[in-house]
Amino acid sequence: MANEAEPQPSGKRLATLMLATLGIVYGDIGTSPLYAFRECLGGTHGVSATHANVLGILSLIFWSLVVVLSLKYVTLILQADNDGEGGILALMALIRRRAERPAARRPVLIILGLFGAALLYGDGMITPAISVLSAIEGLKVATPIFAPYVVPLTLVILCGLFLVQKKGTQRIGIVFGPVTLLWFLALAALGIVQIVAEPATLAAINPRHAIAFFRNGGWPAFTVLGSVFLVVTGAEALYADMGHFGRRPIRMTWFAVVFPCLLLNYFGQGSLLLAHPEAIENPFYHLVPRSLIYPMVVLATAATIIASQAVISGAFSLTRQAVRLGYFPRVTIVHTSKEEIGQIYVGSINWVLFAATIGLVLGFESSSSLAAAYGVAVVTTMAITTVFAYVVMRERWRWPWLVAVSIAAGLWVIDFSFLSANAMKIPHGGWFPLVIGAVGYVVMSTWRRGRELLAERLRERSLPFDEFRRRCAADPPADVRGTAIYLTSNPRDIPPMILHNLQHNRVLHERVVFMTFVTEEHPRLPREERLQIQPLGERFYRVVAHYGFMEEPSVYHVIARCTEAGLPLDIESTTFFLGRETLLATEDPEMPIWREKLFALLSRNTAGVTRSLKIPSERIVELGAQIEL
Repeated sequence: MANEAEPQPSGKRLATLMLATLGIVYGDIGTSPLYAFRECLGGTHGVSATHANVLGILSLIFWSLVVVLSLKYVTLILQADNDGEGGILALMALIRRRAERPAARRPVLIILGLFGAALLYGDGMITPAISVLSAIEGLKVATPIFAPYVVPLTLVILCGLFLVQKKGTQRIGIVFGPVTLLWFLALAALGIVQIVAEPATLAAINPRHAIAFFRNGGWPAFTVLGSVFLVVTGAEALYADMGHFGRRPIRMTWFAVVFPCLLLNYFGQGSLLLAHPEAIENPFYHLVPRSLIYPMVVLATAATIIASQAVISGAFSLTRQAVRLGYFPRVTIVHTSKEEIGQIYVGSINWVLFAATIGLVLGFESSSSLAAAYGVAVVTTMAITTVFAYVVMRERWRWPWLVAVSIAAGLWVIDFSFLSANAMKIPHGGWFPLVIGAVGYVVMSTWRRGRELLAERLRERSLPFDEFRRRCAADPPADVRGTAIYLTSNPRDIPPMILHNLQHNRVLHERVVFMTFVTEEHPRLPREERLQIQPLGERFYRVVAHYGFMEEPSVYHVIARCTEAGLPLDIESTTFFLGRETLLATEDPEMPIWREKLFALLSRNTAGVTRSLKIPSERIVELGAQIEL
């Protein structure tokens, strides 16, 4: 279980974190009332708004929020942290390093984890499109005159959202929590007014209505589950953001604010439809008094922008984790805040998300059409999370086999039901996130396997240190003042770069350091575990710097620690030698040639190690080599 000794926020600090949690963690799930209930009764796979159907769907919504959000994620999954970090990649790293049979289980864990992570990029493309569209569509409820302007206004807002990413959200981020709190209070107020007028919907808390809905509705009732799932689509974001806020603020915010406000609004929409079934066209905005339609559109738009920002930031964080863990090519990561290390900008990901989101809005043109594509990616990732949770229950928490299987089986039945219902959406747009997930998986798995093959080829060209020293003694090179640092991924043998340098330049610096950066499957490491220094005799040293996958490596930090540990290094008199490999695709049974070509393409376009390790560009010498994969 989680470390019970870890400090828990309280008082003013807890209240501040809870307010911030509202804007970042619950923005996605908080905008679901704009479209979820409407899709259950009036969408592609919806059913008619009869009294029994309204109560049945409300019962399904209530118990989905209770079981999936309250029990599965908020109570159980939040306990499965990787030293405080959440998210599917952090969870994959956790169970890989704790697996009792890592050799047999490793390929399965990687496939599931990478595919689940890749699917979240598809969710990051659809969420901004469907959220902002559903908010702007409220203008059509006010007057049909605005109908032709819904898509153009949505495009303008989305363009502005993606354009400001590079500048960061530090200044406007302080209003995210208060605006989202106002949004949730508005949800609750709208729902309460309608429930008081038509309290019959409260009977939907009884699960018998959900059971009767399935018993009497047959196959159409089952397909509605794909739309019911829209009420829980923010669950994975909730888990992924645990490292930013901690589990206590996330849990307290859910039970104190988000859960009751969502329920009140959904039940309010149900009460409205019991009295006025014709309001199914847009039950959320029909809850709003006519005089408040325009203010509510503005508030809803602000809430959906905040929700979209959270998803975009999540995609940036996911990319950084994947890069650090070696599953994604290096990309340029810009820190947009001097105070918050989690606020980053990844330009390549931002513009891919931007192009896809704009294309979705232009292609689907309405939130109802987009709802048919929404949910497929998230439900698949949630099902994978359940598999990982079972491994954690057995191997980390040491729960009895029967208890772990019973809990996992119950959750998997729910996941599989949602997954099967969402499969009906695939022909209507659900294929899009699956394609994005497949492409992302191919890129990440190819990059990982390509790096492994490249490391093998470089090891074949390396020399054991004793052999290298014998060669230097037999044919001594000329001495050069200063320090040479050779960056290498192999902490055992002599890297090919120094061999190339000796062959062509016939010189050796007075101090030579072989430096390796290792990313561990922990989010962060204690300072005392960060550095290993091994004198190799004479002028040679081996330095291995260990970092967690949520940390930022830097040669400045390593050099400072080396100096503290008795290996004085001065960056102004140091030359960094880097390898620049030109990859040649060849026929190889270990990797299809099309994947070798893809890996070579990714390698040519990956960001240089100079920026990621913060190496001064004027201190670098690159030595090239051609490598056949």
